[in-house]
Amino acid sequence: MQRRKIQVFGQVQGVGFRYFTERLAQKYNIVGTVQNVEQYVEIFAQGEDNDLEQFTQAVIEGASPASKVTDYKIEQLETDPSLKRFRTI
Repeated sequence: MQRRKIQVFGQVQGVGFRYFTERLAQKYNIVGTVQNVEQYVEIFAQGEDNDLEQFTQAVIEGASPASKVTDYKIEQLETDPSLKRFRTI
């Protein structure tokens, strides 16, 4: 089990990025949050190693068809056992 903070930069606001990210989280059994922050999208994601890796790759490739990711940052975090679902903030 791993938890990550993922910051995604580029054309990621106003293009359905958070909606598609939430759908990807459901597909890969990821819990956490996604939200717009200033000029980027911030994701806190937790899940089994393989699922989290696949989710992360799908997100940085562009979660929504209209998005264009130009950069991203990933930070490993301590797992949070209180997380039970994925939600958009």
